[in-house]
Amino acid sequence: MDMMVAGLLMALLFVILGSGLWIGLALVAVAAVGMEFFTQRPAGDSMALTMWGHMSSWTLTALPLFLWMGEILFRTRLAKDMFSGLAPWLNRLPGRLLHTNVIGCGIFAAVSGSSAATCATIGKITLPELKKRGYPDDIAIGTLAGAGTLGLLIPPSIIMIVYGVASNVSIAKLFVAGVIPGILLALLFMGYIVVWSLRHPGRIPAADTAMRFVDKVKAARHLIPVVLLIGAVLGSIYTGIATATEAAALGVAGSLALAAAEGSLTWRSFREGLVAGARVYCMIGIILAGAAFLTLAMGFIGLPRHLAEWIGSLGLSPAMLLVLLVAFFILLGCFLDGISMVVLTMAVLLPTVEAAGFDLIWFGIFIVLVVELAQITPPVGFNLFVLQSLTKRQITDIARTTMPLFLLMLLAIALIYLFPGLVTWLPSQM
Repeated sequence: MDMMVAGLLMALLFVILGSGLWIGLALVAVAAVGMEFFTQRPAGDSMALTMWGHMSSWTLTALPLFLWMGEILFRTRLAKDMFSGLAPWLNRLPGRLLHTNVIGCGIFAAVSGSSAATCATIGKITLPELKKRGYPDDIAIGTLAGAGTLGLLIPPSIIMIVYGVASNVSIAKLFVAGVIPGILLALLFMGYIVVWSLRHPGRIPAADTAMRFVDKVKAARHLIPVVLLIGAVLGSIYTGIATATEAAALGVAGSLALAAAEGSLTWRSFREGLVAGARVYCMIGIILAGAAFLTLAMGFIGLPRHLAEWIGSLGLSPAMLLVLLVAFFILLGCFLDGISMVVLTMAVLLPTVEAAGFDLIWFGIFIVLVVELAQITPPVGFNLFVLQSLTKRQITDIARTTMPLFLLMLLAIALIYLFPGLVTWLPSQM
């Protein structure tokens, strides 16, 4: 009976989502129906207490601050100068300037925490420049789509903050846990570029004129302050000097100082960055609050317990459980964005995951990797939409060029399963 009610509510949720209503409001509506008609708890009181308690969490304050930090730096000269700063260092590497997609996304991921923002920002810089220099469109677009997902894995990550709040685990440890897998994934992407370049040497333009070391450093001078700021923010977390929220506040102050020093901080840019960050946070906040209320409703109906019992009755090994979860999240990625996927599923999945013996920090990185896969899963892969708007190409063509990167992400998931220390070693040192 409980499973039937839960199924009806899920069907209602998809109908409401299909109507175009905001995701957060759709979650609240379905939860209210469940509480009112299928439990003994008053729906109004439960909604007010749950949503207020969830949104007043001190841990959650790190999210709007990191969003604001990314918006501030987005409006500095970082985007303009990134390509010219990185390019001289890559001339002797097979694939040459194609690596700017991966390195640029890795750097900006540590600023923005957003996959779509990373993909859009780096794409605006690298794609026109690579095309002008004669690099093939397919490999340039494919590597950008894959590397853009690093915005979810390399801290500070919005998805990690959302998962940490939903699962009640340390956000600082999640940030630390994402470092090695983020580097691993970036190296896999760069390795793919190297192999592709060696197999197609005639499609890679000749190297630029060699530059002296001093000239390379001079070209990269605009990146140095941003790299130092990122190091200060993440270093304060890793060393235990600051919490995630305090580090985010440090990042905002540092990004404002950097923008002022570069002459790009004006009242207009300050206001636009603040409004953009607030707009994104409000969208995420409504989703989180609605998901918290839906989680409560599902708990009273009994879905998490029955689902855990059902999955447990299947007798799945931990490996098979993860395979099913990968398939499940890839399917969800065809319909929902990453944040919605996390907040809609964690309350239901976490009891089962804990019963299977998985460490919640490790599982958080696993979830981030799987959500990354969903970012390039048609028809609703956010990175695919971003690249479609940048390149005006068919989304099926873009999806085809990203398939090798998709397979490399699956390889990364297999590696962290076989070698969990890739995720858990750094957090255990804190």
